[in-house]
Amino acid sequence: MPINITMPALSPTMEEGNLAKWLVKEGDKVSPGDVIAEIETDKATMEVEAVDEGTVAKLVVPAGTEGVKVNAVIAILAGEGEDAGAAAKSDGGAAPKAEAPKADAPKAEAPKEAPKPAAAAPAPAKAEPAPVANGHAGGERVFASPLARRIAKDAGVAVAAVTGSGPHGRVVKADVEAAISSGGGKAAPAAKAPAGAPVPAAKPMSDDQVLKLFAEGSYELVPHDNMRKTIARRLVEAKSTIPHFYLTLDCELDALLALRTQLNAAAPMKKTEKGEVPAYKLSVNDMVIKAMAMALMAVPDANASWTDNAMVKHKHADVGVAVSIPGGLITPIIRHADEKTLSVISNEMKDLASRARGRKLKPEEYQGGTTAVSNLGMFGVKDFAAVINPPHATILAVGAGEERAVVKKGEIKIATVMSVTLSTDHRAVDGALGAELLGAFKRMIENPMGMLV
Repeated sequence: MPINITMPALSPTMEEGNLAKWLVKEGDKVSPGDVIAEIETDKATMEVEAVDEGTVAKLVVPAGTEGVKVNAVIAILAGEGEDAGAAAKSDGGAAPKAEAPKADAPKAEAPKEAPKPAAAAPAPAKAEPAPVANGHAGGERVFASPLARRIAKDAGVAVAAVTGSGPHGRVVKADVEAAISSGGGKAAPAAKAPAGAPVPAAKPMSDDQVLKLFAEGSYELVPHDNMRKTIARRLVEAKSTIPHFYLTLDCELDALLALRTQLNAAAPMKKTEKGEVPAYKLSVNDMVIKAMAMALMAVPDANASWTDNAMVKHKHADVGVAVSIPGGLITPIIRHADEKTLSVISNEMKDLASRARGRKLKPEEYQGGTTAVSNLGMFGVKDFAAVINPPHATILAVGAGEERAVVKKGEIKIATVMSVTLSTDHRAVDGALGAELLGAFKRMIENPMGMLV
């Protein structure tokens, strides 16, 4: 019996993928564990291995096909001793056959006599506009002096309901005052929406509506790839379902920069293909990752994720780090960052970032985590607010370190200062708890020796 090879789900959230390349061709024999194809997900390019033994009878989905749904048949394998040609003719159960109409279905009977057309109703007489109090027909312009209009507006009187005594029926001040004193001419109150009625959500502009705003030939259309679609979907989900709020404070970096210089100078040398190089080279971002991890362990209630039924309290700090790659970004995770040394975090981060840019990360290397760090300081950005990446309850946005004037004991000093903004999910981390977490992070940054013990 032919064996169907289906599009695998390479991550829990994967719904479709691109079949980038076939590494086998029809007629090839494969064994369990043989790599047969490369699949592009929204975050990485993964290899697909055969799980059965047999001969490739048919490649159902050609290489380069985009948007192949999970569990869709992509190839058919002929088992041992089975005719590959016969297996290739099988549709693999990919598409259900249309059900034939039943023979005993009752036939519709033709009407014995066509109904006679009803006599045409006489056209209704054209309604004449009803005259209003000042002698003008409804919908016609009402002549009134500016002063009369202003007085009528302030008093809630409809000018059209006031009889004008001026030339050609013009409404003047005396007419409005007379209407006010007699209690006439009041405008009908505007209809109110029923209490609790939902306000219809504004619909986004369609593609055609957007393109009409630009001159033809002044743009080119670049189709979205899977990564950009996933980023867009998750950002909309995050901003529409997570009640964000933000806390910002400044951290002095001088002690951290001095310690970083000492640690890098003390790095042992190791032999590589390029010769001897330091065993590690710490960056400020490596120390930020460590400080954030230790802050979460110092404030364990903030090391959490929200679910509808329970709060998920994490036992370790797994810190995701936003990495920019062509076409989007990805967040590889430093697992158990609270337990790792700065040198281990530094080397692991360099490896993850390198493989992320080559789209070679495994799903378990970028899914999950308990928090995240997004650093735009290297681009000179002073401060910003990042969007929380579910299921995280926090994300730290890190700005550039720059020399600023600070006041210490009544004197103005120069210090290297870095602004950081903590975005939190208010369902899991409220204001006081977020402030406590950010305060713990600041203490780690300004007293960096604590990260070494």
